[in-house]
Amino acid sequence: MFKQISVKELNSLLPHRDLILADVRDRESFICSHVPGAEHLSMDRLQQFCAQAKPSQSVVVYCYHGVTSQSVAQFLVEQGFDSVYSLEGGFEAWYAVSNKEQQSG
Repeated sequence: MFKQISVKELNSLLPHRDLILADVRDRESFICSHVPGAEHLSMDRLQQFCAQAKPSQSVVVYCYHGVTSQSVAQFLVEQGFDSVYSLEGGFEAWYAVSNKEQQSG
């Protein structure tokens, strides 16, 4: 089963870069803004992603609000991925925390 991960937990993992950060929002939203280091993962490319990625590598999936990413995360678990996470609150939560940190920093 996949695990939920908070924005704070994600931010602590980002410097390690031994994970795949997958943005499952629409392409236009990804182009406008995304978590640094994320790759766009469209639904029509999901099977290709599963065939090319290493199941032993950690994967963090996010969408707009953290709902769709749960379905994708569960799918990845069913495909044999070991460490799969869904970002709680999705991109909107990450964006809110990032803006708050920038304003206070």
